[in-house]
Amino acid sequence: MVAEELKIKVIQVENTIKLLDEGATVPFISRYRKEVTENLDEVVIREILEKITYMRNLEKRKEEVIKLISEQGKLTEKLEGSILSAKKLQRVEDLYLPYKKKKRTKADIAIENGLESLALYMRKREIKLDDIEEESKKYINENILEIKDAIEGAKLILAQNISEKAKYRENIREKMLKFGEVNTTLIKKNKALDEKKTYEDYYEHLENVSRMPSHRILAVNRGEKEKIISVSIKLNDKTREMIEFNLLSEFVNRGLKEFYLEVVRDALSRLILPSVEREVRNIMTEKAELDAIKIFKENLKNLMLQPPLYEKNILGLDPAYRTGCKTVVINSDGFYQMDDVLYLVKGMHNPGKLEEAKKKILEYIEKYKIDIIAIGNGTASRETEAFVAELLKEVKRDVKYLIVNEAGASVYSASKIAAEEFPDFDVTVRGAISIARRIQDPLAELVKIDPKSIGVGMYQHDVNQKKLESSLGDVIEGVVNSVGINVNTASWALLAYISGVKKNVAKNIEEYRKVNGKFTARKELLKVKGLGAKAYEQMAGFLIVPESKNPLDNTIIHPESYKMAEKMLKNNNTSLDQYKKDLVGVRTNLKTMDLEEFIINEEVGRETAKDIFEALIRDRRDPRDDIPKPLLKSDVLKISDLKEGMELEGTVRNVVNFGAFIDIGLKNDALLHISKFEKKIIDMTSELAVGEIIKVKVDNIDYSRNRVALTKKGL
Repeated sequence: MVAEELKIKVIQVENTIKLLDEGATVPFISRYRKEVTENLDEVVIREILEKITYMRNLEKRKEEVIKLISEQGKLTEKLEGSILSAKKLQRVEDLYLPYKKKKRTKADIAIENGLESLALYMRKREIKLDDIEEESKKYINENILEIKDAIEGAKLILAQNISEKAKYRENIREKMLKFGEVNTTLIKKNKALDEKKTYEDYYEHLENVSRMPSHRILAVNRGEKEKIISVSIKLNDKTREMIEFNLLSEFVNRGLKEFYLEVVRDALSRLILPSVEREVRNIMTEKAELDAIKIFKENLKNLMLQPPLYEKNILGLDPAYRTGCKTVVINSDGFYQMDDVLYLVKGMHNPGKLEEAKKKILEYIEKYKIDIIAIGNGTASRETEAFVAELLKEVKRDVKYLIVNEAGASVYSASKIAAEEFPDFDVTVRGAISIARRIQDPLAELVKIDPKSIGVGMYQHDVNQKKLESSLGDVIEGVVNSVGINVNTASWALLAYISGVKKNVAKNIEEYRKVNGKFTARKELLKVKGLGAKAYEQMAGFLIVPESKNPLDNTIIHPESYKMAEKMLKNNNTSLDQYKKDLVGVRTNLKTMDLEEFIINEEVGRETAKDIFEALIRDRRDPRDDIPKPLLKSDVLKISDLKEGMELEGTVRNVVNFGAFIDIGLKNDALLHISKFEKKIIDMTSELAVGEIIKVKVDNIDYSRNRVALTKKGL
């Protein structure tokens, strides 16, 4: 089933599951077990894991349900077969519903009063209304005082029986998903709660369930949660009539159609629709959440893959108005040099303070040989930018500045990780350091921050937090392992995302470094407390040791393949020692090698051999090398500088369902709507990536709201 869905071989699925069950990580399988999986990539392996987990949970739930029904003595062969053949969890729950323990209902009371046999009588083919009334007399007792009470009780039983049938619920759920309309209305008494009119579009809104985009579903959910709008799903008259007709097939006596129609309408309005509406809302929300998480994952991945600006001395500025601008200097290795507080907002601070700030920054630029000034994009960012742009006109050195997305910096500054890194600094200094380091090595810095605080998604606080955290964890793990990490420079926060490394082991690696100095070989990792052979197998290839005597320790070649690498070198009449001494010469020689012949003669896996060969003839590839560096600036842009039709370069800050937010140098990011492309765009994440530098044209300027709309048309 999984193989069919993913359009791959059964053996690929079976082998992947076996590896996962043995404790192998996804990055390890995708890189070092290519022969076993027949070259499946990380995305497909994670899909297999997700689907197998779902199927195993489904099978577990089937067993539970069968056991629970069996204990009631109500399990039939047919029912068991239906449960066992179910492909979805919802189907299992539908089948279990009649046997599920629930609150005592009016129908249950009617059954207790002995009316179940009357309900059965009402189903007879040839009876008339008079017959039902006559039969009902038999059920008069101390609890059932009148004929109408008996009839009403029996109808309640019939309605409940209808409502619990899986085939009807499935059909109605399908109809509501296809034809249902989401109806939102303002809760008038709570209108004042919506001060910013965030939900104004939903004060009176009607939209088809099947066509409602994910971002609107989540917006409606939030508006409902904040008690500003009420939300319901309605069925049009035609659909409702269709459903009623279908439910009437439950009864074979056509002469009592109106009588049964009352039962059907009661079952539908009171029992089925409220329940199915909740289910449909859940289905809609789940789909919307998955879409939101998908976009968030893609944005986070692209943000974390932003190219580092290594070997740059950074002056970091965390702007503020009243409390002053927190200023730090980070050297080219990322180490803290100094911090200060400067007052540089024109109009708020006196000219003397401004002059002092200018003098100090010029001094810092010269003293610490500053290459880049990093400015946080929060409060007072643009005032600080204007100050820096003006100041740089007086600097002889080639110094540029960069606006840095500071989302999450305050969260990091108050975190346990920050306190461990900088125990002697207050939160403001830690935040400024985080801003500066983000451009020096974005990945190393961003892994320390809760992904939800990074600000590259929408409604991240509204979606299922467990799912979100798991998905974002997968993204970070994938990025960290694709880049590879220097074991001698990485923080424990970064090491914790390496394949096979748990948090406690990551901290132990860092502690080992402090006590014993730098690692001098990969195999030295086995000396770390809590790090066993299995963990070493999973992590070794992703951790490089530049200081090692063995040059293979500085490649992606896994230690288990060192012998193959040495054989490859020997095949070319060279050795590991020569490889270290004369890298260029050996590589030149290796390029003439007949790899296919080697694979056949040595009987080794083709994919692994190819990877080893590539690792031997090239320096370790960093996927971030192929991504354009961030835009460095030397002057400031104001909204008054813009004109419609003006062409600009900008940096993609966030990608959402309906468009992308672009930093063109203004206080607020400009919107590039999904409709403003030459071609029709279905999925924004496949068109634009966070961090990407793109050409845009000014489409519209709203000076009153300080908003700029962009377009790609005509470029």
